[in-house]
Amino acid sequence: MKVIAVLNQKGGSGKTTIATHLARALQIGGADVLLVDSDPQGSARDWAAVREDQPVPVVGIDRPTIERDLKSLVRKDFVVIDGAPQAADLAVSAIKAAHFILIPVQPSPYDIWATADLVDLVKQRIEVTDGKLKAAFIVSRAIKGTKISAEIAEALSGYDLPVLESRITQRVSYPSTAAAGTTVNDADPDGDAAREVLALANEIKRLLI
Repeated sequence: MKVIAVLNQKGGSGKTTIATHLARALQIGGADVLLVDSDPQGSARDWAAVREDQPVPVVGIDRPTIERDLKSLVRKDFVVIDGAPQAADLAVSAIKAAHFILIPVQPSPYDIWATADLVDLVKQRIEVTDGKLKAAFIVSRAIKGTKISAEIAEALSGYDLPVLESRITQRVSYPSTAAAGTTVNDADPDGDAAREVLALANEIKRLLI
C-alpha cells in the first residue's frame, strides 16, 4: 500500500481538487484506491457525497492519528490523503503516514513563501526515514501561455525538493465537475484536463517504484 499525502498549509492551493482527481485517476488506471479527508472542513467528503454512485471511497480522519488509523483500514493499492490547511499536527501525522508528499503551489510568490514551514517538516521526515520518503512540488492552477509557471518552478528549486514535470492548469472544468461530485476524467476523458491529471498520476507512480 502506497500513501500519497497532498499537503499545503496555505488554503486555495488546489489541494482538494488535486487529491480527488489523483485518487480517481489512479482508480481509472486499475488501482484499488481510498481517499482520506483529513481536513476538518470536509471538502473531499462533501465532494464525494454529491454523487450517489460515487466510485471513489472517502473516509474522514481529521485528527492527528492518521498513521495509526490507516493501519487498521483494509489494505489498498493507494491511499490519497487530502491534507488540512493551517494544522501543523495533522500535517505531521499525514507526513508520518506517507510514502510520497505532493505539495501543490500556485504560481504566486506568496504561495512559495507559505510552503517554507511545510518543507522543513517534510525534510525532517526525509532525514528520519533515510530518504525513503519522497516529496515533490506540483505547480497548480497554472495559467496557460504565461511564463510565470516556469519562473515559479525555478524559484521552488531553492527548497531542494523536485518540481514535477506535470502541471495542473487553471480550468473551469475543475470546479464545474467538483460541483457534480465527479472529475474531469469522468466528464471528458479525452480532454486536455483529463490528460494532465493522468500525466500527474503516472509521474507519481513512476517515482514510487
